Amino acid sequence: MFDPVPVLEKIVASLDRDAREPTKLRGLLVPELRKVIETGHAEAERLLLKERDGLACAQRLSRLTDAVVRAIYDAVVWRLYPNDNPSTGEHLAIVATGGYGRGTMAPGSDIDLLFLLPYKQTAWSESVVEAMLYVLWDLKLKVGHATRSVEECLREGRADMTIRTALLESRFLFGSRSLFEEMVTRFDTELVIGSASEFVDAKLRERDARVAKAGASRYLVEPNVKDGKGGLRDLNTLFWIAKYTYRVRNQAELVHAGLFTPDEYRLFERCEEFLWRVRCHIHFVTGRPEERLSFGLQPKIAERLGFGSRGGLSGVERFMKAYFLIAKDVGDLTAIVCAELEARHAKRTPVLDRWIGRFRDRFRATSIEAEDFWIDNGRVNIRGEDAFERDPVNLIRLFWLADRHNLPIHPDAARLANRSLKLITHAVRIDPEANRLFLDILTSKNAPETILRSMNEAGVLGRFIPEFGRIVAMMQFNMYHHYTVDEHLLRSLGVLAAIDSGRVRDEHPLATRLIDTIHNRRALYVAILLHDIAKGRPEDHSIAGAAIARKLGPRFGLSQAETETVSWLVEHHLLMSMTAQSRDLSDRRTIEKFASEVQSLERLKLLAILTVADIKAVGPGVWTAWKGTLLRTLYDETEVVLSGGHSEIARTDRVRLIQMALREQLSDWNSELFDGYAARHNQAYWLKVDSTRHFKNARFLRTVMEEGRTSATTYETDPVRGVTELTVYSPDHPRLLAIITGACATMGGNIVDAQIFTTTDGFALDSIFISRAFERDEDELRRAGRIATAIERALKGEIKIAELVADKHPKQPPKTFLVPPDVSIDNALSSRETVVEITGLDRPGLLYELTTGLNRLSLNITSAHVATFGERAVDVFYVTDLTGTRVVQPDRLAMIRAAVMEVFASDVAALRAEGLDALVDSPPPREL
Repeated sequence: MFDPVPVLEKIVASLDRDAREPTKLRGLLVPELRKVIETGHAEAERLLLKERDGLACAQRLSRLTDAVVRAIYDAVVWRLYPNDNPSTGEHLAIVATGGYGRGTMAPGSDIDLLFLLPYKQTAWSESVVEAMLYVLWDLKLKVGHATRSVEECLREGRADMTIRTALLESRFLFGSRSLFEEMVTRFDTELVIGSASEFVDAKLRERDARVAKAGASRYLVEPNVKDGKGGLRDLNTLFWIAKYTYRVRNQAELVHAGLFTPDEYRLFERCEEFLWRVRCHIHFVTGRPEERLSFGLQPKIAERLGFGSRGGLSGVERFMKAYFLIAKDVGDLTAIVCAELEARHAKRTPVLDRWIGRFRDRFRATSIEAEDFWIDNGRVNIRGEDAFERDPVNLIRLFWLADRHNLPIHPDAARLANRSLKLITHAVRIDPEANRLFLDILTSKNAPETILRSMNEAGVLGRFIPEFGRIVAMMQFNMYHHYTVDEHLLRSLGVLAAIDSGRVRDEHPLATRLIDTIHNRRALYVAILLHDIAKGRPEDHSIAGAAIARKLGPRFGLSQAETETVSWLVEHHLLMSMTAQSRDLSDRRTIEKFASEVQSLERLKLLAILTVADIKAVGPGVWTAWKGTLLRTLYDETEVVLSGGHSEIARTDRVRLIQMALREQLSDWNSELFDGYAARHNQAYWLKVDSTRHFKNARFLRTVMEEGRTSATTYETDPVRGVTELTVYSPDHPRLLAIITGACATMGGNIVDAQIFTTTDGFALDSIFISRAFERDEDELRRAGRIATAIERALKGEIKIAELVADKHPKQPPKTFLVPPDVSIDNALSSRETVVEITGLDRPGLLYELTTGLNRLSLNITSAHVATFGERAVDVFYVTDLTGTRVVQPDRLAMIRAAVMEVFASDVAALRAEGLDALVDSPPPREL
């Protein structure tokens, strides 16, 4: 095993008299120290891979840094500035602070140093500090440093909690120990005593702000290992609070202080080791202080940690599940510490007046309708430690009471519930009272998401419903879902509850209107909870989930009819979303096929509400007004079919109402002008475009017509969706879509959505949405302007898009995700066109390659429906041959399939290289 100390001692001892000049000293010292650091890091990485101990790695790297800093100090003091008889003012202590002060470092961590002086700085101490820092900087190390006297440390620490925290974690390295001990003693007596409550509140506020910046949920699929919720900084905060409040010197004393039980402390150690292991691996892999566990890193870290595929989950998904379970455990430890601090009054209680709160609860505790519970300081608590043992159903009743009284659960009760999970046996799971209480929680008018999340955090939900337990902390390795599966389900319930209460009427008018008319409210809530419960299994999650619903429905107390409704909703929960986004809703056969699947108005209403909640809960920016318009159009068209009406009549009425609303907005238009404009658009345009876009397009086209132009472009950024929108108006022709997508490809623009329409007089009005490339709007708009100019020049024949694309040759980034490409060609989905549905890995230029390939086959694209689900592109083209008829010849259909698969040739090669030939030959069912 590599020991840097003797090597460094030899290096320092070998320095000759020529090293008495600062520049020469650095020239001799730095190359040798760099070799030691590189060797030490390589050894640390080797042992990390062998021993799989992240904390040991972090401590090993800290000791390496200690040895290097000591060698620098010795070289500087011995050769440059020897001082055999220092005065009182020339004493100096070198102190490690911050993370380095804890004795743990990642490969890319900062080196935080405090140069501690007795009072003011002298010429000797200033020279020593400066020389040491120059060596550290020449080594390309990131150094955070401060030079302060003891008095300055105390003054700065009194005013700044960050500095106070750094001093709290200070560790003596070398120099004047008496000076360091003086600072520690005065820090305790002058700063710490009597200020515990102030420090705790400040650290918890700091944690909240940090978590909000890094991502408020601990279940974000690209978590920040250091600063995210459930990360290392949360563990640091717990120890800072304990060290400050109870003056413990090391973590092992947390048990003696009564903050943790021995089991809880072992959990603390397990969490710390795992997070350090992940963090060190990230730094070693990237070669920099990267803290975000990005999609690109996750497979590499999973492989390094030894996670392989098992039970329907890939190695990376198993690794991320382990990560999120650790993050959950960190959250549990945080709740434990906060409860203990509150009990000891180190943390302010959540009432307006703490003394009055204690007096009230001590002498006038409010009773509730369960003898084993009481309201303790405004929270539901248990009366005795045996409450759950005497009646295990109390583990469900605890959360039912919290919901019923709209109160939080006391941390002591949640802590005991977590320790009592083994009491939730099969007998409890089938107990009618337990299931009645659970269904009440699930369908509550209060806040079911909040209570169910508390149940999940305590482990009760996964124990009561083992099928739910399987997807706790389960990550889906894709860019579409922002949260783990369990978090997505809970957020879906939150969206549903918001719709149910009418709080999102403006954002989701259709769902809000429908929810007051449904008869199966209980079935809807259960379906929302279960719709993704079978994720991570080898079989189709929708079909497997339907089977789970048929089993759980009767247990929850649902009737046979309700259970069948839940099962149907779970099995078809993707149907409405996929139909709305990837089918031509103006084609009557699309509506008839969808209606034949749904069969009843009640199912249609339930499915519409479920679809809204599901999409909205995927993550920020996934729900858009465009998707809302598509769903509303599909609902309206299908409602008419299911109610026995005639869709053309209903459609005409809806178009008339939409046009009337637009006419009111265009107050400066006369009737003749508006009527002429309205007649240019077919019904599909009026029904499928949202009202905001109707208004913008009307203004845009009027300007174009007044200027006498036959083609034009306009563009703007959309801050809500994080995309840039480009609208093109031009005479329609078969190559138009290829020109537009090609221009986007030349600028690296990745198309994530598209709305394509043709006016009644033969003009195309296409809106293309591309991912942003720049943070600043002005930069993004300049890029959009270049794309628009390229389109306009191509339409005029001034440039050839195909040549621009060929010259671009964008370098393809490494493939983080592997999506099996698939093409489906169907002549039964439309009464007029052949439907070509293509699924594959999204990338800039993909849509251009696909449209160009179809054009080469002399196919006319009459309608295109572009959707992107993270890294997965789902593009659907309605095509005809040049005579305007469907493509039915087998050889022509084979040519279409071959042309599409040729576009994905590199993806197919990557899949085969990974040994995934089966996915190429038979792609799995779509998982969204």
